[in-house]
Amino acid sequence: MAHIVILGAGIGGMTATYEMRAALGKEHKVTVVSAVDYFQFVPSNPWLAVGWRKREDVILQVGPLLERKGIGFVAKPVTQIDADHSKLVLAGGEELAYDYLVITTGPKLSFDEVPGAGPISSGGGGHTDSVCSVDHAETFWAKYQEFLKNPGPVVIGAMPMASCFGPAYEFAFILDTDLRRRKLRNKVPITFVTSEPYIGHLGLGGVGDSKSMLESELRGRDMKWINNARTTKVEAGKMFVTQLDDLGAVFKEHEVPFKLSMMLPAFKGVDAVAAVPKLCNPRGFVLIDEYQRSKAYRNVFSAGVCVAIPPVEATPVPTGAPKTGYMIETMVTAIVHNIADELAGRPVSAQGTWNAICLADMGDTGAAFVALPQIPPRNVNWFKKGKWVHLAKIAYEKYFMRKMRSGNSEPIYEKYVLKLLGIVRLAGK
Repeated sequence: MAHIVILGAGIGGMTATYEMRAALGKEHKVTVVSAVDYFQFVPSNPWLAVGWRKREDVILQVGPLLERKGIGFVAKPVTQIDADHSKLVLAGGEELAYDYLVITTGPKLSFDEVPGAGPISSGGGGHTDSVCSVDHAETFWAKYQEFLKNPGPVVIGAMPMASCFGPAYEFAFILDTDLRRRKLRNKVPITFVTSEPYIGHLGLGGVGDSKSMLESELRGRDMKWINNARTTKVEAGKMFVTQLDDLGAVFKEHEVPFKLSMMLPAFKGVDAVAAVPKLCNPRGFVLIDEYQRSKAYRNVFSAGVCVAIPPVEATPVPTGAPKTGYMIETMVTAIVHNIADELAGRPVSAQGTWNAICLADMGDTGAAFVALPQIPPRNVNWFKKGKWVHLAKIAYEKYFMRKMRSGNSEPIYEKYVLKLLGIVRLAGK
């Protein structure tokens, strides 16, 4: 009997858990370890932050769901990974041995890289908010309700070293839509501040016509923007931004006033993972081979935001590469097949499909992009906008939450999203 421990109960972790349980015989044990006792559907957080969703709409208690499937669950933070002896040390000193470890922790939100940034609850300076967790989204919603009584300037965007830009655009357009519905948009100047070298870069070097489309959308919604933005510090009501030119030289210094701000932070690896010798790169992301396996430990695999992927290209202000839902799903599926093969005495062979496919809500419309593969040159480079994407994202949320409740092990993107978008034909599948 083998014991497979999955570290993290987010989108990657829960998907891995259900697929692992379905693929392995009952003689093998599967256990999930998470610092919190709930699953949160992170893509819905921008809606939660403006009151379009409630907390109970986007979270599920993990324990009862896993118990029904015969999966163990431990709701404790991991303080140490002893990879040489294949065991975890949990808060309180308890130890948990494993035969295989699957790391799907997601990122550490590195607010402290910009002085004054981030919610106080996350160890930041308390002057900016985020939508990276359900708690952060709820914090923004509480502030937003007070803000609506006396509106003012808003700053939205992404800090240096950020790697997930889509939610920043989503949130800017969702907030714009909500303010227009409330007849308050005329009282709220919005500035989009991003470390991307140009609008629509997305950490991907652009996808299709993303640059002109997103610039047009910002103009049409009367938003100003600062790109190549190196946010240096944040004070109460003021953001300090150094804008660079294409060669990396200082172009302009900005002091951007705000009454409310949502800025996505840089990501790093979580502390317990980053501390394992030879496991990670300098920012704490897990170094993996083509089979999603650690380059240092043969019984450790990893998927999702916590894996090391090099930037698509060098940019004047450092940016990272995003890991979208489809990419994460294929990473997870590869890990499940490879562990099953090892247990059966077969060589590992499954590899994730590192393609970027994303649905981005824009409040009253939406945008879908496809980059196959994620790193250029590409076979498919496609970007489309329309109300249908907004509706598709809502449908995807409902479908994913049903999957989590039921323990469905089918890959959602393969079975649902690709067909929904009509991308199967475009991808040549």
